[in-house]
Amino acid sequence: MVVTQGWLTYRHPEFRLASPAEAIMKLAKPRIDIGFATNDAPAALAFWQNEIGLPFEYTQPIRRGYKQHRHDLCGSILKINQVYEPLPDNPPSGYLELLIARDGIAAPQTMTDPDGNRVSLVPKGLFGIERIGIRLGVRDIEAHRRFYREALGLQQGQYAGAMTFLAGDTVLIVEQAADAPGDAAFDGKGWRYITFQVFEVDREHAYVLAHGGREARAPVTLGTTARISMVRDPDGNWIELSQRASLTGSLEPPSAA
Repeated sequence: MVVTQGWLTYRHPEFRLASPAEAIMKLAKPRIDIGFATNDAPAALAFWQNEIGLPFEYTQPIRRGYKQHRHDLCGSILKINQVYEPLPDNPPSGYLELLIARDGIAAPQTMTDPDGNRVSLVPKGLFGIERIGIRLGVRDIEAHRRFYREALGLQQGQYAGAMTFLAGDTVLIVEQAADAPGDAAFDGKGWRYITFQVFEVDREHAYVLAHGGREARAPVTLGTTARISMVRDPDGNWIELSQRASLTGSLEPPSAA
């Protein structure tokens, strides 16, 4: 089946399984989380809960002046980070759009939340999406293909007009974008980062750096909740690696285990 939409033409994919050498990241949860920051939490919460219909899970304090409102996103987590200090007016990241698969939808329904985040409710099967997909605009398709295959070890699927990667059942859709950032900032409005839940954050962090990723933040333990790090893709888009206690048990790095 081939379908044309304003931003892409696609057909159902023929997925290629990664080789053993490529399949290196051990996911503690077979899907990606996504997050953004806001200075207007009431408006953001009303949109995502009422307009999109996401179930609210709980609010997690992060630090003074910063807390995270977590929502179930088809098994992934939407992280709405409430920030009290004014967000800087930085250019958008390469994360362009969140796609959410829904039953009973014949064509994509695109909306924008109060912070300017683009989201589309799409028919199940679009781009192979059964839960969620994330569109990523990049400057260099080949550089990102190498990064997602070699540094993150994701499976690749090929569509007409699009390059896709699978992180469990989340579909990353990578496309050429002339206005993609060269050094994406973490702070600012709009989609800002995605999260991979892993079993050993120190191991995965080191592997990504050894295979072309850039370090944004070294691994650190956040109380008894998680041990996390941040890496960046070839355009500087931020990727969180998270070893969450509720999924993995111990938060001790391998050397201390």
